[in-house]
Amino acid sequence: MVYLPPGYARDTRRPYPVLYLHDGQNVFDGRTSYVPGQYWRVRESADELLGRRKIEPLIIAAVYHGGENRLAEYTPTKTRKLGGGGLAAHGRMMVDELRPWLAARYRVLPHARHTGLGGSSLGGLATLCLGLEHPKVYGKLAIFSPSVWWDHRVVLKRLQAMSQPQRQRIWLDIGTAEGDAPFSSARDVRLLKALLVTRGWREGRNLHYLEADGGTHSEAAWAARVPEMLEWLYPRAPRQPLLNIVQVRP
Repeated sequence: MVYLPPGYARDTRRPYPVLYLHDGQNVFDGRTSYVPGQYWRVRESADELLGRRKIEPLIIAAVYHGGENRLAEYTPTKTRKLGGGGLAAHGRMMVDELRPWLAARYRVLPHARHTGLGGSSLGGLATLCLGLEHPKVYGKLAIFSPSVWWDHRVVLKRLQAMSQPQRQRIWLDIGTAEGDAPFSSARDVRLLKALLVTRGWREGRNLHYLEADGGTHSEAAWAARVPEMLEWLYPRAPRQPLLNIVQVRP
């Protein structure tokens, strides 16, 4: 499902940045969401922020998961108890199939600095893993309540083993009331944040970390944090002051 910003049809020459979001069923429509009526309200948030001139106009692509195959699609390794391990194939679909499909139909800016990827829970884990693997594709990452716990925190080991990670702009958050596996926990996400800082990310520059007081592992909690995420990853560029040109007569 694709969100186009107001004015897209009128300004036929303008290309736009893009944000891909996992768990697309939960992004735009409460009728298709995992918990009926609870969804991320991304369209409403984007419209409101654009109306207040807080963010740059952007295209948002909500990518549906495969239902019962979700766990396999969003996990980087296979475990004996839970299975999984299909993220590499999902990543190839995103990069090699979906991205050119979208670019052929919509006016999308092609560079990584204009391209974001986001998700929550296992979708947040998938976002982090694919972002680290494809830094020349995804220059912005929106990581909500990531499942760092997966396979004995294998994602932390992968990040630690990277020789020279390219440091994208990252939004990272967790709710303090999310609990432990199979959900995310503040302890795990604090470990991730600390490791990102150790590997060269800087809070306030290319890393924004938020612990939402009382935040639960739910679509409603993530919806409440979407506006701030959009402002962090897609801020409206400040207007350049007009030059005061003075004509000098000879």
